[in-house]
Amino acid sequence: MAAELIPDQIFMLIVVIILAAVVIVVVSQWKKVSQSNNTLKLMEKEIELKKIAMVEKDLENKRIMENPIQLPEEQKEQLTQIRDSTAEVMSNVGYLHSEINERLARLEAQTELKKLEK
Repeated sequence: MAAELIPDQIFMLIVVIILAAVVIVVVSQWKKVSQSNNTLKLMEKEIELKKIAMVEKDLENKRIMENPIQLPEEQKEQLTQIRDSTAEVMSNVGYLHSEINERLARLEAQTELKKLEK
């Protein structure tokens, strides 16, 4: 009878150890996903703030442009370069925003897949 209890106890111990390992892995993965989501949310907020700052600058520049000031040719060229670089930055922001949306969608799909696998 004592011989039967020892293997049962060892079996239960092994099951408990395996369950503990599984719980540790699940918790660590859950934490990683949570951190990734928080990072994405933070990045989205930063992008929104940058967009707002750019719009405010654009509105300020528009207000200044409504009161035309005669500029020398050199300054006109610099202004043209600034406008071109602003357009380039705005296109980069659009690209980065779409990239973030794609990564977020991919992360959500991976999370759903993990949920379905369980």
